[in-house]
Amino acid sequence: MALQIIDRRLAGKNKSVGNRERFVRRYKEQIAEAVRRAVGKRDIRHIEQAESITIPKKDIREPSFHHGQGGVRDTVHPGNSEHVRGDRIAKPQGGAGGGGSQASDSGEGEDDFTFTLSKEEFMELFFEDLALPRLLRTHIGNTPQYKLRRAGYSHDGTPHNLAVVRTMRGALGRRIALTKAPHRELTELQEQLDSLLAQDDGTSEAIAELQRRIDTLRERIGRVAFLDPLDLRFRNRTRVPSPSSQAVMFCVMDVSGSMDQHRKELSKRFFILLYLFLTRHYEKIDIVFIRHHTQASEVGEDEFFHSQESGGTVVSSALVLLDQIIRTRYPVEDWNIYVAQASDGDNYGDDGVTCHNMLAEKILPLVRYFAYVQVVQEEQNLWEEYSTLVGRFPHFAMRKVSEPSDIYPVFRDLFKKEGVSV
Repeated sequence: MALQIIDRRLAGKNKSVGNRERFVRRYKEQIAEAVRRAVGKRDIRHIEQAESITIPKKDIREPSFHHGQGGVRDTVHPGNSEHVRGDRIAKPQGGAGGGGSQASDSGEGEDDFTFTLSKEEFMELFFEDLALPRLLRTHIGNTPQYKLRRAGYSHDGTPHNLAVVRTMRGALGRRIALTKAPHRELTELQEQLDSLLAQDDGTSEAIAELQRRIDTLRERIGRVAFLDPLDLRFRNRTRVPSPSSQAVMFCVMDVSGSMDQHRKELSKRFFILLYLFLTRHYEKIDIVFIRHHTQASEVGEDEFFHSQESGGTVVSSALVLLDQIIRTRYPVEDWNIYVAQASDGDNYGDDGVTCHNMLAEKILPLVRYFAYVQVVQEEQNLWEEYSTLVGRFPHFAMRKVSEPSDIYPVFRDLFKKEGVSV
């Protein structure tokens, strides 16, 4: 007997969930490439929106076998007013005339295929080959959170938790178990009684004894209750601790005079992308914005990205503030800590050495991951100091970006899965 499984999930008007899933699986590589092209065109602030992507027809064309036309063909197409059968037409010089779509005397034209990805599908493909380095969901809150979980049935409970079907099933089973044998014996006695009644007038001792036994059995069966307290079943729920994984993301940015609006925008895009990525791995995420020039301060998001400053740069002031906030508000035993720092690499005097020591001795031992993004290509003194930390701390990474199109490849490179080439 063949087993048929019918998918009855709601898929919207004139849509097929099964066909859609098969299409995504079959052309996953082409769709993923289209997603990467779409990311390069859209603003990262709108990265979570759905997307209509276009797959070139050459990527989804199916191979086919057919007989070649062969032979010599003389064809005069309709509408021709310049040539007659037998004319020879010179080949265009320099390959001219070969551009654009080719005309055909059969079949229909074929356009590129446009496919709309939902928000969930787009984000799934966007993050598919990325993974947080050494992701540890270790935190269980100091104040445990609980959720109710089904835990079978119990004999005690409140009326609104009564499982009626389960209760009636148990009652029926109990009545069958207690009355099956008496019913069988009652049937046999009734047959014997009917046989004796057919032979005499019903006054014999044997008939009286059978009638007495039949009455006793019917009384016994009648005493079996339709519903007994033992039959009652109540839906049982128990409270179980619900782990809550939480992380904090520190955004550290240089806002000195050398950081123009273009460089701030590059930094902002990287921060937003990292935040979107973390939301797929953690249930709770705090964001802390630290801006600095010669002095550092914790600010809100709007001031972080839009305030204008001038003057010099002392990066160590931001790292000192970062270390203080971590130790006072985000203990490492309770939080997964991620830091993203953006700067043009310029720093005052020998402050780069101070930054190096701060990271190596205080900050990097506490964080899960530290990503430094330099928004200029020139190697400034801060880049030189940070470069010595890469080999010592595998969870420290640094890259350069100079254009918006560089953000996504750099992000993929920083957070790619082990063994995945980007």
